[in-house]
Amino acid sequence: MDKKIQENTTKKKVTVKSSNYISAKDSRKISKENRRITNEFEKQKKRKHADKSEYLTEMKNPENVVEFDDLHTFFFTDIGTVKAVDGVTFEVPMGKTVGVVGESGCGKSVTSLSLMQLVQRPQGQIVSGAIRFNSGDGVYDIAKTPITEMQHLRGNKMAMIFQEPLTSLNPVFKIGMQVDEVIELHNPSMTKAEVKAHTIEMLKLVGIANSEGVYSMYPHELSGGMSQRVMIAMALSCSPNLIIADEPTTALDVTIQAQILDLLRDLKDKINSSIMLITHDLGVIAEMADYVVVMYAGRIVEKGTALEVFAKPSHPYTIGLLASKPVVNKQVDRLYSIPGKVPNPIEMPNYCYFKDRCDMRLKMCDGVYPPETHLSDTHIVSCYRYGNPGAEEET
Repeated sequence: MDKKIQENTTKKKVTVKSSNYISAKDSRKISKENRRITNEFEKQKKRKHADKSEYLTEMKNPENVVEFDDLHTFFFTDIGTVKAVDGVTFEVPMGKTVGVVGESGCGKSVTSLSLMQLVQRPQGQIVSGAIRFNSGDGVYDIAKTPITEMQHLRGNKMAMIFQEPLTSLNPVFKIGMQVDEVIELHNPSMTKAEVKAHTIEMLKLVGIANSEGVYSMYPHELSGGMSQRVMIAMALSCSPNLIIADEPTTALDVTIQAQILDLLRDLKDKINSSIMLITHDLGVIAEMADYVVVMYAGRIVEKGTALEVFAKPSHPYTIGLLASKPVVNKQVDRLYSIPGKVPNPIEMPNYCYFKDRCDMRLKMCDGVYPPETHLSDTHIVSCYRYGNPGAEEET
């Protein structure tokens, strides 16, 4: 199956490269092939009465709540296959916060959406790899789990806090009704009075003083910070094992950002949960994360503990990100900006994706995509500058 997809992707690339446009005939041909491929994936997801042995598995390390193992998530478009996530491997340990950082379009959000099975279908599909999730009741391979089973996991065992609270909340329903719905869905034995009491309790937990009043309000009556607190209350209402925070402070001012981050940190400890924090803000990562994963163009270029990555950044892209961040009490004429632009995700080259933007480039960088190099037990980087004796001579 995977070989066929790679072959089809290659054929599409040839078509795109051979001309500056795609004819109607070529477009129809690509669309037909895409439908054939995506229909096979959809058939797997929609299967009913699947045997649990098909999607239940075991964790490589029982101390992890999530293990991404060589994950590939592609989008099959009419102009080619977009490799949004191309071989991502990392873990989220229990009770820890893992920060995923990178510029827009690097695959951060698609990685988290793959875990929730919320990638836009049918164009977006998990093509290969595994996502092992420890729900407490069993270990699921999310890539093979059918939709019917995912409905019991989403919102219950794993929850997501989206970056735009005002677009995530339904404007025509009151706050109480929207939080109640999540609790009722996963706790059918609870009475309406118990559900309402639990909702009000969750609103109090996230720092909303007038919780009973907010329960009866509509989203437009709340500020951005209050709306984000409601989204956090909704996500935590069933005490999930994993909280996915997708840039939860992007739409908020600096003061409210600090409050939301403090709230997330406190609540994580209260319910003994783990956080997968997705952001492009290195300041947020430095404050919140225990481990850091740096992504670029759908791949991980560096990962390690927060102390290792911030104290000794190793990949030129990580170094560039840190150099472009303003520092208090340090005056500069102009902030550093990484030159160039991200390569076309449809026609990714078979070499280091950052090579054309790198000011530390070596001759050996003209080779295939660099393998992972262990700088320590936890610090890993994909760069030819490390693990190659010839690299020191060139520099």
